[in-house]
Amino acid sequence: MRVRVQRIESIKDPEGNLGRRIELVEESIVPRFAIRPPTEEARMVQDVLQALQQQLPMFAIQPQINLPKIILFLTEDEYEELGINFSVNQVYDVGLSQGNIKFTKVA
Repeated sequence: MRVRVQRIESIKDPEGNLGRRIELVEESIVPRFAIRPPTEEARMVQDVLQALQQQLPMFAIQPQINLPKIILFLTEDEYEELGINFSVNQVYDVGLSQGNIKFTKVA
C-alpha cells in the first residue's frame, strides 16, 4: 500500500518521555459519476469545464479522500531506532509480511 505522511507532532507519553506522533494516510481518488444536468445551459457549462480540464492542467480537479492508515506513537529513542527520517508529504510504500512492517521511500 502507498501512504503519505500527513502530520508529525511532538508528544509526551504518560511517563513524560518526549516522542513523536506520525500520521500516515492512504490517498484515494473519488470516482466521478457521469451526471448530465437537466437544462441545456447547464450541459453547455459542464461541457466547457470538461474541455478546460482536458486542455489546462490547472483546471483538472481530482478530489481525494485521505484515509488514516497508520498512526505511530514513538519515543525519541524508538524513532531513532526505526532509522527513518519521516517528513510531511513524503510518500512511502508499506509492506506487511509475516508480522513485519517495511517502509520504502518513494522517489
